[in-house]
Amino acid sequence: MTSIDRAAIQNELNLKTDRIRSLLDQRGLDALFIRRVGSFAWATCGAASHINTASSEGIASLLVTRQGRYLLTNNIEAVRLKEEENLDEQDWEFCISPWHSENDRLAKLTHGLKLGADGAFAGAIDLSAELACLRSQLTSEEIRRIRTLSKLCAEGMKQAVEAAWPGMTEYQIAGLLSQAVESRGVQAIVNLIATDDRIFSFRHPLPTDKPFQRYAMLVLCGRKWGLVCSLTRLVYFSSLPDDIRRKAEAVAQVDGTMIAATRPGSTMGDVFHQAQAAYAATGFPDEWQHHHQGGTAGYEPREITATPSSSHPVIVGQVYAWNPSIRGVKSEDTVLVGEQVNEVLTEMADWPTIEVQVGSQWIKRPAILQKDK
Repeated sequence: MTSIDRAAIQNELNLKTDRIRSLLDQRGLDALFIRRVGSFAWATCGAASHINTASSEGIASLLVTRQGRYLLTNNIEAVRLKEEENLDEQDWEFCISPWHSENDRLAKLTHGLKLGADGAFAGAIDLSAELACLRSQLTSEEIRRIRTLSKLCAEGMKQAVEAAWPGMTEYQIAGLLSQAVESRGVQAIVNLIATDDRIFSFRHPLPTDKPFQRYAMLVLCGRKWGLVCSLTRLVYFSSLPDDIRRKAEAVAQVDGTMIAATRPGSTMGDVFHQAQAAYAATGFPDEWQHHHQGGTAGYEPREITATPSSSHPVIVGQVYAWNPSIRGVKSEDTVLVGEQVNEVLTEMADWPTIEVQVGSQWIKRPAILQKDK
């Protein structure tokens, strides 16, 4: 990590250690074992433990007990974690094993302890749901970082959309998006591209060799400092057909309704019910059943995915990525719940918008960009 405010990082680290130990108190446990990439980044204030980006578990793990904090890794990774991730400055006790042999240090450290873990782990209580809630409650430093991340993702998305051109394959458009964000120091951990008829067929379209004709959808989940933000944009070459325009206006209304409803005092289930009502009011009552609608973000693209029965409260400092869709269109940005108002973090300058009314509010949502061939 660069440009580190040591005092701020120490305060964040202390807060998270306190939150972990409070969770241990609540569950009657003695220690927490962390090995997921997202949980590791959260607990270390943004450090990277991944090598293979396709793996949810990193090459280093953490153990937090009542009295100590330990980092377990091998001799290959320890130097980078100390020198580039600066984890020795966070007072983690490094437990380093040779890369070529098993190490029983974890078993020795946890002997006789009641253990929790951030996922399924033999002999431990699975605390993944509780940790997802903790990861979604961002500190002031995390909010600063995710604002920066969101700006970089928005810039990269705009660059990729502007460079996409009919005749390119979906693979080539995915390459444009990856290059645009990776060159800004952001990992494209989700990079979905659909063109023309495939936008109407698949809600999670992995890119293919299909050539782009008129209509393209680009979907990004970008990661930096462990944090993840999400956004979707669509571009159409030539005049927009009336049926697509109507759907775009409807999905903007649903998205605006969800953003307006995402305020303290409500639950995620409350927001979901508002979305269902908006789908019905715009003439698409069943579309919510064909794709999840999003939820809280943080160190996973969705820490908690909303359902009609979700009882999780909306809290100031959380970040949400709602993604309502109607066959052939979608609306998605990353939004911070503020003290007074919500802030769209991935908003793009000079992007066309659809302004929708929700009660007394007027909310701008991204429109489909129209271009000439």
